[in-house]
Amino acid sequence: MTADTDLLDAYPFLVRESAVVPEPGPGPRSAAADVPYDYDGDTDAEQDRGSDSPLPWPQARHRARRAAGGPLPAVCLPLADALGGILAEPLASLTDLPAFDTSAMDGWAVSGPGPWLLEGQLLAGQPTAAALADGTAVRIATGAQLPPGATAVLRREDGSVRPDRTGGLLLYDRGANPLDHGRDIRPRGQECRSGEPLLPPGTPVTPAVLGLAAAAGCDGLPVHRPPTVELLILGDELLDSGLPRDGRIRDALGPLLPSWLRGYGARITAVRRVGDDLGLLRGALLRSPADVVVTTGGTAAGPVDFLHRALTDIGAKLLVNGVRVRPGHPMVLAALPPAQESQEPVRRHLIGLPGNPLAAVAGAATLAEPLLRALAGCRPADPYLVEAAVAFPGHPEDTRLVPVVLPERGAVPLAFDGPAMLRGLALAEGLAVVPPGGLAAGARVEVLDVPAG
Repeated sequence: MTADTDLLDAYPFLVRESAVVPEPGPGPRSAAADVPYDYDGDTDAEQDRGSDSPLPWPQARHRARRAAGGPLPAVCLPLADALGGILAEPLASLTDLPAFDTSAMDGWAVSGPGPWLLEGQLLAGQPTAAALADGTAVRIATGAQLPPGATAVLRREDGSVRPDRTGGLLLYDRGANPLDHGRDIRPRGQECRSGEPLLPPGTPVTPAVLGLAAAAGCDGLPVHRPPTVELLILGDELLDSGLPRDGRIRDALGPLLPSWLRGYGARITAVRRVGDDLGLLRGALLRSPADVVVTTGGTAAGPVDFLHRALTDIGAKLLVNGVRVRPGHPMVLAALPPAQESQEPVRRHLIGLPGNPLAAVAGAATLAEPLLRALAGCRPADPYLVEAAVAFPGHPEDTRLVPVVLPERGAVPLAFDGPAMLRGLALAEGLAVVPPGGLAAGARVEVLDVPAG
């Protein structure tokens, strides 16, 4: 969440001024104020229409998820390599947690009522000591294994040690409350028992999951193989460095998209530049061994927009040929034939993104996110809905994806949201999904995640 007094007050020119939402035309709107899109609306009748007509935005996302055909096979990865993966099987503990009775505090493990005669100390990582006799105690550290016979742990701040008449040391309880049996002891199996399922399949592997797996005795995790992606940056007009010159511009998508796609669970195998040449593009599509080939540019009908011709030449099947969304409507999803020199028929897909930066991001959010997450084994998530702080004007027929910040009062659209602009997106905390016709202030709007790196 962004504080209202932070970014927005310091840079008011970044905020898109609210506009009057036009009255909806005749017929039902695709999304009312409090009703998310119907993501299951990709009906057989719509499929029978083929891929020649642009799809509504929610149906395009549904079709992209279904195109995955299920998650990729499971692999067992060492914990150090499993971060970001998706569990392919339940995570079961290989041990009781804790594996033995341990001390929850620094202090003394005691047996029976006090005062207690002190007999040495126990540190974390040391093997079990001899059993404590009634009326004795041993100094103990947090996490150390309790000796047999211990009935409680007396906290360091509650104990007082004094010499006795025989030269020994006696421990006295100075706490405000009586020392109950079992106080500050973590009993064996308190968190789980050996063999107990801890997490279900489909759980994302976060740093906390890695820690839990290690504590449960696991050295590796079964995760779905992350989908591999080869990114092809198309266009002779792009520069890799320096200032724009001689009609050429800097490539913004080469630096932007790899991290963005990793945020969807992809493993980037290559980022390559391909010039405006049909043969080069056709060859690149045929040779790529990646699960998903992502291209930028070439999706429209310009003189050097060769993507559709290349897909036809190699026998690809168009699944989505345009989406009714702004920006980014000339985007493509296709099923590719097996790669040349492939030893087995591996499913491959192509996602063709527009060349304008914000339009390409809209395409990635529309088609790449559901496809890649499905291949990675992610379970579909419920839409994230927030209140619109201001009115969001809409297109009469198309969905709009709008960069927003999320202060406490709700979603606020950012300026500089044209298809070729990145200034608004660079500060965005999400992409608001504005249905055809727009949304009034106070309505709930779905917000898509913006990968952070």
